[in-house]
Amino acid sequence: MILPEQTREGLVQVYTGEGKGKTSAAFGLALRAVGRGLRVYVIQFIKGGFDYGELYVVKNLPNLELKAFGHGKFVTQVPPSNEDIKLAKEAFTLAQRIAESGKYDVIILDEINVAIHLGLLDLNEVVRFIKNKPKGLELVLTGRYASDEIIEKADLVTEMKEIKHPYRKGVKPRKGIEY
Repeated sequence: MILPEQTREGLVQVYTGEGKGKTSAAFGLALRAVGRGLRVYVIQFIKGGFDYGELYVVKNLPNLELKAFGHGKFVTQVPPSNEDIKLAKEAFTLAQRIAESGKYDVIILDEINVAIHLGLLDLNEVVRFIKNKPKGLELVLTGRYASDEIIEKADLVTEMKEIKHPYRKGVKPRKGIEY
């Protein structure tokens, strides 16, 4: 596929911060890209085993693939379990394979910043991956705690800041809205 002129360079985007909307922003980008005929692969770190709405829509969209890694529990153990580390490394290995394949125009690494922060992945390996990504590949990294090194390598960084959230009033996460 010949890429539109503006995507040939392939930039690095980061969505981070304490506010809601990082994954949603990345999926908005994925939807726009698919709408323009680009091929998108989403790899979700530490989200496997959870019931998120985005898992259902990918079946209905052409040129969009998603693979979630995790076991349906939040990673809270310090140091993290060997199983959590293994799953994160499998996800990162898949990201490397997908990038090298040249079959995709956009790769979204959802929650990779959290995986790095929790010690599931080596920051230096991820920075090296960013530095050596194929020229035409658009790479999107999401999750709280984006490191200074990741931010430095990125072309676009958006920090989500919570100003007000219904959770603070006791509103529970709503199916189809928050997950």
